[in-house]
Amino acid sequence: MSLHHLLSRIIANLPNVHQGSPAGFLVLCFGKPFISIRTVAFLSLRALTKRFGFVVAVNQANLDVTSGEFLVLVGESGCGKTTTLRLIAGLEIPDSGTIFIDGAPVNDVPVGRRSVQMIFQNFALWPHMKVFDDRGYTNLTLPLKVRKWSSDKISTFLLPLAQRLGIEDSFFQRKPSELSGGQQQRVALGRAMTTSPQILLMDEPLSNIDPPNRLKMRGEIKKFHQEHRLTTLYVTHNLADGMALADRIAVMRDGRFEQVDTPERLMRQPATNYVADFFRAEELRYRSISG
Repeated sequence: MSLHHLLSRIIANLPNVHQGSPAGFLVLCFGKPFISIRTVAFLSLRALTKRFGFVVAVNQANLDVTSGEFLVLVGESGCGKTTTLRLIAGLEIPDSGTIFIDGAPVNDVPVGRRSVQMIFQNFALWPHMKVFDDRGYTNLTLPLKVRKWSSDKISTFLLPLAQRLGIEDSFFQRKPSELSGGQQQRVALGRAMTTSPQILLMDEPLSNIDPPNRLKMRGEIKKFHQEHRLTTLYVTHNLADGMALADRIAVMRDGRFEQVDTPERLMRQPATNYVADFFRAEELRYRSISG
């Protein structure tokens, strides 16, 4: 076996180093470049598998995500996108395989200690709680109250955060039912940030938003990521959202990642017929909707 092939096999099996990169390359040379290695991955999935009875929702999936990357997961319904997020968050237990965060396996790390926050499709705000009051239990303050933060410390931390996210003072005394979809989204982002997560998981956060507000809210998510550079995994059925938001897009099929690449390369150089057909079908669907 040649040195090139030997090193390639070794690198492919490391938990936090992988091939290809929009983020930068390290070139190892013996007279000429022979292999490129992506910068160290912050989140890695290795042979991850999850079954529900006879259904294999995630099937020997492998994935690497760098720190600060915005990765969008797309694919047909039932291909394993949401289950993948739930496995990373610790809400589901894998049947086999390993999840690495910052190089360390976290399969046995409980949900509350993973430094991962998940924003659900309906934002999952507490309906009986107001948005913010440093003296009481509210949607923004509850995670900090549980950690025994004082009212002054909560205000010092949350007020600047609320301002950056566009959570206006007039929202503070409202309950979720009194907020628009965009306002609820900002509160959900704010609550996720109260625990200073290293990874943010978003499961179709725009799916229930009316079209006039969708573009605006998509822009807010993009701006939020640019300001905070959280490692983000975002599930969507809307390819236009994915193309607008993603550093890279991961196309899933039957519980595996068919191709993971930049939006431009996925469009121009699909690795399989499935990826090509998926993007072609989405383009036709978009054209039919837009008239």
